[in-house]
Amino acid sequence: MNLMTKLAARRDDGRPVRAGLIGAGKFGSMFLSQVPTIPGLEVAAIADLDVDRAREACRNVGWDDARIAATALIDDGSELCRRDDVEVVIEATGNPKAGIAHALAAFEAGKHIVMVNVEADVLAGPALAKRARSAGVVYSMAYGDQPALVCEMVDWARATGFDVVAAGKGTKYLPTFHAVTPDDVWMHYGLSTEQAEAAGMNAQMFNSFLDGTKSAIEMAAIANATGLAVPSEGLSFPPCGVDDLAHVLRPRTAGGMLEQSGMVEVISSLERDMRPVFRDLRWGVYVVIEAPNDYAADCFRQYGLNTDASGRYASMYKPFHLIGLELSISVLNATLRGEPTGATRMFKGDAVAVAKRDLKAGEMLDGEGGYTVWGKLMPAERSLAEGALPIGLAHHVPLMSDVPAGAVVRFADVGLADDLAVQVRREAEGIPG
Repeated sequence: MNLMTKLAARRDDGRPVRAGLIGAGKFGSMFLSQVPTIPGLEVAAIADLDVDRAREACRNVGWDDARIAATALIDDGSELCRRDDVEVVIEATGNPKAGIAHALAAFEAGKHIVMVNVEADVLAGPALAKRARSAGVVYSMAYGDQPALVCEMVDWARATGFDVVAAGKGTKYLPTFHAVTPDDVWMHYGLSTEQAEAAGMNAQMFNSFLDGTKSAIEMAAIANATGLAVPSEGLSFPPCGVDDLAHVLRPRTAGGMLEQSGMVEVISSLERDMRPVFRDLRWGVYVVIEAPNDYAADCFRQYGLNTDASGRYASMYKPFHLIGLELSISVLNATLRGEPTGATRMFKGDAVAVAKRDLKAGEMLDGEGGYTVWGKLMPAERSLAEGALPIGLAHHVPLMSDVPAGAVVRFADVGLADDLAVQVRREAEGIPG
């Protein structure tokens, strides 16, 4: 990839790559843990609403006192974006409204941005990417997170001449998980409430991974970056192990479960009766490809690829992803090559709010991973036609209408202020898919 050669040249020239991190949570901490072992990469500033937490995060990942003292610790992300000593901004707050505001501040200051905050990207990514292009800066997905890794695999497949049949990730899923709340989330992780609290684990955040919301958000991001289609009725989460990817994730016309070729989908590590899937891909990502000719299909067989019975569909996968430990790849690509590691290009998919139970007018929605709604993947065209409320705007918003369990919440059902996030979202909706 040649990144280290380019970075060494910058270091030897006395111009290290200087990043600014907004949000010192788990993802940000994982990135910080790697920085001391990447010569030529420095973190000039860290912004977090709790500066003491940011300082403690640095200590927890092994930073020495000298490195901590040399790093500006502040509580304002927009201020970090304006700093002269920051070349590239890493937005890792997980708050979609904050992410949009920080992205706009970075563009105004002429800074590249790595958007760990996939919630913000799915809410308004097409508009943010367009603004980044106008500002002449890089707007990038975060390498190490599954969307960027899937985009890399899709790009590899297309650049080698294969049609992409399906792409996505694995997760732990059962249909009943859509109704799980932070009160009962830990039983599904095999933890007690006490164990989770002792480890500093956030119930609502972890519930987002379980109730399907995070999967919807990440698949929307992949569709918007690659142009892959979104299932018309949302994700199916078929149980599937790595040996069966090419068999299950092929079009129905070929014996698989896909509506058509070229779709995003998430596979489950659990059978519907709760038995574990053999050789599951819970932590990984995949792509299914189709041979364009008989010769390529013969090569699949000759070189040992897992294929379906026809030999025409084959799969590639990566069993793990290392989250923030891999984030420097995005930081260095943006600064040294002027390239993103995946980026939104269009509005193909949306993650919309669906009622977890019967909701009554006057109740307050509590957003991703909460008690009231979960996020469902929906084609953008359908989301716009139905006036569906994005999950990224479903936090601390009052309901103006009753919404039955399982129904999509609409813009018309809530009292939503016309703030910056809503305005940029409307801008994104006008960008064709």
